[in-house]
Amino acid sequence: MFSKINHVAIVSQNYALLARFYEAVFKMKPSSKERAERAQTVGDGYVGLNINPRKAGRPAGLDHFGVEVEDVNAVFERMKKYQDASWVQRPGTRPFAGITANDPDGNVFDLSQRDMANRSAIYTENAGERRPRFISHIAMRTMHPEKMADFYRDVLQLVDVNKETDDGNMYLTDGKVTLVLVPWKINNYLGQSILPTGMDHIVFTVEDLQAFKDDLDNVIGVNPIMNTVPVGLGKEQGARLQLLKRQCPAGEHFIADPDFTMLGVRAAN
Repeated sequence: MFSKINHVAIVSQNYALLARFYEAVFKMKPSSKERAERAQTVGDGYVGLNINPRKAGRPAGLDHFGVEVEDVNAVFERMKKYQDASWVQRPGTRPFAGITANDPDGNVFDLSQRDMANRSAIYTENAGERRPRFISHIAMRTMHPEKMADFYRDVLQLVDVNKETDDGNMYLTDGKVTLVLVPWKINNYLGQSILPTGMDHIVFTVEDLQAFKDDLDNVIGVNPIMNTVPVGLGKEQGARLQLLKRQCPAGEHFIADPDFTMLGVRAAN
């Protein structure tokens, strides 16, 4: 494939705790080149999870996804056809992305190329062999999912996933990870807090759902600070969970990490 979805970014003021949570619960592997004062990175063997420290004025939560491509210049040429799509060069200190771009709906994604000099840490250590628990779906709310699917097919050469559900989502893949484009409509949020367009949730595939739940209970029992945030309690959160179930048919079980990031979990087929 021309593109590989190689990372997901979370912004958190509890970035060190979250890294240990994903390591303990999802068995992700930390980078051997972590720097304590900077973002924490863990990986599933294919996708890196980059947990950035929160800074003034920056909201917490899922922030963006990143893609490694064979040729960034080819991407730039394709993007020129889209009036509202653009890109900027990132600082050389970023170990995962040389470029940040946006699609025509304003959704942000990182770009890197395999031989870029600033690629390091988990983004070079992921060898392609995924661990038993891995990121399989990345969901993003967007106003025009069909048009954005056209954009990602063209620009990143992602391909369609055959789907059996009529949920209004568009599903694209790099061959291993599925990008889910969820239609954003304000009336989806009747009876609950309104979310803007942007990243929505990620889905982990695990080897056995009950074994995962047992491991999660054990982790929380040993270290209560790693307790997950309840999902679906009360009228408003109940409405949020029902919307999530409609928009995320891949998820069999839903939790939020200790800093409120929404996660779906499913058993391997």
